[in-house]
Amino acid sequence: MATLRDLKRRIRSVQNTKQITKAMEMVSAAKLRRAQARLEAARPYGLMMKEVLENLAASAAEVKHPLFEKRPVERRALVVVTADKGLAGSYNANVVRRAEAYLKSEEGSRTRLITIGRRGGDYFRRRGYPSLAHYQEIGDQVDFQKAQSVSREIVGYFLDGEVDEILILGTRFISAMSRALTLETYLPIEPPAGKVEAQNYIFEPDAATIFSRLLPRYVANRLLMMLLEASTSEHGARMVAMGSASRNAKDMIERLTLLRNRLRQAAITKEIAEIVGGAEALK
Repeated sequence: MATLRDLKRRIRSVQNTKQITKAMEMVSAAKLRRAQARLEAARPYGLMMKEVLENLAASAAEVKHPLFEKRPVERRALVVVTADKGLAGSYNANVVRRAEAYLKSEEGSRTRLITIGRRGGDYFRRRGYPSLAHYQEIGDQVDFQKAQSVSREIVGYFLDGEVDEILILGTRFISAMSRALTLETYLPIEPPAGKVEAQNYIFEPDAATIFSRLLPRYVANRLLMMLLEASTSEHGARMVAMGSASRNAKDMIERLTLLRNRLRQAAITKEIAEIVGGAEALK
């Protein structure tokens, strides 16, 4: 049975842990507000770029671009977006579990990994899964330059023929308490023909040149949106996890304090009984 000294030591240890988790909760809440504001500001741009691409592609259906090319899938790449840090509840575990389930499926037998985030990269590297590339330290401040640099390398695998299809697995932010896993085709770009009516656009200098400039930026922006969604989801998951940890620490402190008080009361009662018994024996 624990002694009073042991209980005091445990209470002090849990109190220190609670201070850490409370501080992490507050930091995550501040980062979540900033990340959510950036995500909400970027979403309209992403939707508008997709709409522009669909309109242009419908009006210039005769234009062929390598990023539209659909090939027989013999080799596939899966981009897995996780966090660099832990202590975010089940956020990383859910992404890794979904990716591993896909890799163990029939389609996954021809799939190699491109990991973004230390947690996913370390997990799959230790288990010997085939990997094309690994990126980490993207940071909380995800910007277009970082996304464009990573996207350029990923697109290179597709254009060089190393893979015939690229999928991307990440997390879509819904709220601080809720997020959803998404598995999408990253490359080739799905032809939007038939989704919108063709317009009589005048292309200057020409449609091929416009597409050669627009499509790489569109692909980079899709990756940027996925990174923003993942970053926001990570901060939301960490804030919730640290808040739950702080509440659990508080409950544990209350239980340990109650147990300590009972032990102190029992020790005092025992001492009083011994004193009374000694006094009676002297009479």
